[in-house]
Amino acid sequence: MTAREEILAAVRGALRHADRTEAEVPRGYRGIAATDVVALFAERVVDYRAALTRCTPAELPSAIRTALGSAQKVLVPLGFPLDIGGTSADLTEYDAVVTTAALGIATTGTIVLDHGPGQGRRALSLVPDVHVCVLRADRIVPGVPQAVAALDPARPQTWISGPSATSDIELTRVEGVHGPRKLHVIVVAE
Repeated sequence: MTAREEILAAVRGALRHADRTEAEVPRGYRGIAATDVVALFAERVVDYRAALTRCTPAELPSAIRTALGSAQKVLVPLGFPLDIGGTSADLTEYDAVVTTAALGIATTGTIVLDHGPGQGRRALSLVPDVHVCVLRADRIVPGVPQAVAALDPARPQTWISGPSATSDIELTRVEGVHGPRKLHVIVVAE
């Protein structure tokens, strides 16, 4: 008898005398208890070491300028609602990128790009050192199930939770290895 067969035989033997009544499994984790998904989203974004600004549409241009900090050359994909930078194909020329997002997920603080207008191709969110992402507050959903339901599965998607980071064997956190070192999310609400 192999080790695998011995283990399976032991499991079967133990189950022979087990109570086979099925218990109801609570599924409360599927729902979101928080009533303010924007506040929860903001809290989680900051937990992931990203910067967050909340503003009105009128304050958006100023919020973007502030978020860009010292960035000199800014890339803005086609379809972005404001004219604030260039659209060159050579991503290494740019210090920062400003995009929109398809939606945000409150429970995880994740922004999702589906590469529609104002979002550009996936590489735009990976190469520049700073990513400023503009998200309308009404595009924040409570959780991942709602995000999956709202997204078109035929479109490419990039899910971003905080700036790019990794840790070495000594658990020293290093940011910017696989993407931007700085992520700044701007939530716009009336």
